[in-house]
Amino acid sequence: MQVRRVDAPSVPFPEGTDLLQVLWCPYEHGEFCYPLPQVHWRDSGAVGDVLTTPAPAAELPEDWYPARCVVHPEQVTEYPSRDLPDEVHDALKGRFDELLAETGLLYSYHLAEAPGIKLGGYPGWTQDPVWPDCEGCGNRMEHLLTVSSREFDGESWRTWLPEEDRADENESGGRRWKDEAHNPAGLCLGDAGGVYVFECRTCPDRPIGHWFDCS
Repeated sequence: MQVRRVDAPSVPFPEGTDLLQVLWCPYEHGEFCYPLPQVHWRDSGAVGDVLTTPAPAAELPEDWYPARCVVHPEQVTEYPSRDLPDEVHDALKGRFDELLAETGLLYSYHLAEAPGIKLGGYPGWTQDPVWPDCEGCGNRMEHLLTVSSREFDGESWRTWLPEEDRADENESGGRRWKDEAHNPAGLCLGDAGGVYVFECRTCPDRPIGHWFDCS
């Protein structure tokens, strides 16, 4: 994935950089077998000739290679769900119940973390939260990027599907636009899982960490 600073104003780019590039090695890594990410902050003015994209290795899973697609960043406001402290959840439970009764919307599905591939915000954990600590300073790392197998599911699309993808919501066309928007990158990581990339913004070299989970 490649994102320019101008398209991601809420992401704190390191001084002197305006281009974020995230690469990964598609061979199996770790206990659960997932791609290994790398993060590169660059000055676009210093980028020379663009190299030819290498062909995928024949023996590797095809759905671990993202399909070529254009990123259209959109800023949204989201709130924690699994990372919500127990005392806060207990205090808000009545309001969550009222929301469900009045609108049919679930806080965790429709109003908390945005699903799909995203920069910043809160990880949309499938399992229990696992925030890595920086090996250098010991501080908890910040969430930088989620790469998910799907942009939404059969429930969360109701509030998180972009407006421009809602042009045809009639019965005959509904399945078509859902299928096209559901997984535009063509990924399947484990059982519809995701890779979370974290970084330490305290250490000057901004080391990264990562975690993978799936259902």
